[in-house]
Amino acid sequence: MNRMLLIAFREFLENVRTKGFWFGILMMPVVLLLVGIVPIIVENTRVAKSFAVIDETGVVMDAVKQEMSIRDFRYLLTDFSKGEEDMLPDFLAVFFPEVRALNEDTQEKIVNFLFHDGYLDTSLTRRLTNQLTQHRTAIIEWWQELSDEERSRFSGSMSSNYFRLMDVRNIDQLNEMIESEELFAYFVIGRNVVEDGSGAKYVSNNLTDRDLEIWFGELVSQYVRDQRLSHSDIDADIADWINEAVSFEGVTLGKDGETEEVDSTDIARQWAPVVFVYFLWISVMINTQMLITNTIEEKSNKLVEVLLSSVSAISLMGGKIIGIAGTGLTIITAWLIMALAFFIGLPLAAGIELPIDLSSVMADPWFLGSFVMYFLLGYLFYAALLVGLGSLCNNLKEAQNLIMPVQLIQMVPIFLMIPIGRDPNGSLAQVLSYIPPLTPFVMMNRAAGPPSTEEYVITTLLLIVSIIIAFWLAAKVFRVGILMTGKPPGVKEIFRLLRAPVTRRASN
Repeated sequence: MNRMLLIAFREFLENVRTKGFWFGILMMPVVLLLVGIVPIIVENTRVAKSFAVIDETGVVMDAVKQEMSIRDFRYLLTDFSKGEEDMLPDFLAVFFPEVRALNEDTQEKIVNFLFHDGYLDTSLTRRLTNQLTQHRTAIIEWWQELSDEERSRFSGSMSSNYFRLMDVRNIDQLNEMIESEELFAYFVIGRNVVEDGSGAKYVSNNLTDRDLEIWFGELVSQYVRDQRLSHSDIDADIADWINEAVSFEGVTLGKDGETEEVDSTDIARQWAPVVFVYFLWISVMINTQMLITNTIEEKSNKLVEVLLSSVSAISLMGGKIIGIAGTGLTIITAWLIMALAFFIGLPLAAGIELPIDLSSVMADPWFLGSFVMYFLLGYLFYAALLVGLGSLCNNLKEAQNLIMPVQLIQMVPIFLMIPIGRDPNGSLAQVLSYIPPLTPFVMMNRAAGPPSTEEYVITTLLLIVSIIIAFWLAAKVFRVGILMTGKPPGVKEIFRLLRAPVTRRASN
């Protein structure tokens, strides 16, 4: 046992004392951070899609522009209610205290009053009502005179940040502009679009990016729907009632059985296991590959023969597995510390408010404990399989062919992350939990469910038994394979080694 621990310590030091090891630890979070941040940066800096409209009806586009203006003004009010004082015009500042406390219902009433000649009921304060009435014309004129660039400065949600309307109506000119990529797309609103929807066209050379088509199509559809209801002699209030959507408020049951509102943090906790599974998969893959690489490298340069002159093959195998396990724990500990520093320490130190509070998720002892436990169990299971197969190979090329089935099995959890995350206690998740090669990943994926205590106990015991069996089989192969030279054995030869009786060898 002492010699096994010495080998483990040697394996650990061989990996952690190199600069490349620590550089790799630092680079992995950086790469993953870039993968998450770069798309956001690109999205925020992308140029608005330019488009044009040929309106054969002569009225639809005016109504669409009005609706665009209404929606943008609602975004403006939403930002004001969040305390964006610097962007508040002087004539709106007179009722800023009320605007800052706006809820969605109040925002809707203000928008309807300004743009639809509506009325302000008694639910609004007298001061707000008086000021809105007094400045109504000035607000509308100011808003309508703003350019797209000026509106974009008020809110990141303004339509002009994403789509830019160009005043071009000649089809030949529009086609040329699309060919030269001056224009992203143009729409044709048919003369009979209200009656039967005919004549509506969307012209673009990029049919995979459908954001513009969906956004503008919804605006036109809303106008057409309203016109059809009005032509059917349906009262306006009844039409609004018919079109009113049902909005379900998300709630969840707390530990005391009482319902609680669902916020973004609750949703993040629901999907947090998916992130942990991804890191678990990376950790297991990195460390098992490190184990098999070290095994083949020592076998190819004859170092293993020197080691076997002092220790038994089983001590060598166990020491290598334990040493790489220690290396893996060092890696995931460093990753967890950096994750905690990023999601908890950095916001506190820099005064940064993240869109979603992930501090409780990242510091949750249940998630962290499950991650470490399933890393060790998953690593030990795959380490037993791969170290046995790796001992039969003389170089990495031979190993890649031999361990391909194991690597394919390791890929399965990645394909199943999202389906299991959506239904952590469904039949698929429950069945796969009892398949040992998948158990660590599936059970980690189900942590937000969470599974019952019985499932945790049974699957863990089943996985431990599977690890013991895998080690027993790996030991039989490793004793012979580690000194084997020449062409690696085929499947039949491997099964013959597994069926062969164990010959005891005195330990050195």
